[in-house]
Amino acid sequence: MKLILATKNKHKAEEFCRILSPLGWQVIPQDEVCPPDLEIEETGSTFAENAFLKAMGIYRATGLPTVADDSGLCVDALGGAPGVYSARYAGEGHNSDDNNKKLLREMEHVPDEKRTARFVCAICAVFGEGDILRCEGACEGTIARCLHGQNGFGYDPLFMVGERSFAELDGAEKDAISHRGRALAALYEKMKSRKEEE
Repeated sequence: MKLILATKNKHKAEEFCRILSPLGWQVIPQDEVCPPDLEIEETGSTFAENAFLKAMGIYRATGLPTVADDSGLCVDALGGAPGVYSARYAGEGHNSDDNNKKLLREMEHVPDEKRTARFVCAICAVFGEGDILRCEGACEGTIARCLHGQNGFGYDPLFMVGERSFAELDGAEKDAISHRGRALAALYEKMKSRKEEE
């Protein structure tokens, strides 16, 4: 069965495919079925609201089951920032390198014991106007003082879990503990139950 993934981020697509394909779902990035100029505005004030807006927007555009996530980094010393603005923390048109540089600047004088943070992920799967699954996941960690590792994307090189950053973990290791891995595991269980009931 086809499941449209409401993202243009190939890294997210890889994570969704790894976890949901064993259930028989063929995860298809939105670029393959939607016009390239289709943009869903993320006007929500929470990750859950934005995940719903994206999933429902693509579902209404395609008529196909759609899953979306909204996730980001919440840093305690910054009052929860960058939060829902994680992807555009350094401003529109900037990339992950710019976001990481800004985060390092903002955290420059924050002592080690106050560098706590968490990645949060909200997932929404829409099968119909009134047929919706929602899941959330979180992973606690700390913000490093410099980049670590070559894997991952976004803030992964700065997000430390124990002695290693997300960017120093392989896919399976990251899936087991990450915010998205935990949210996807919850979605997997809900979708598995749904399949068994069919």
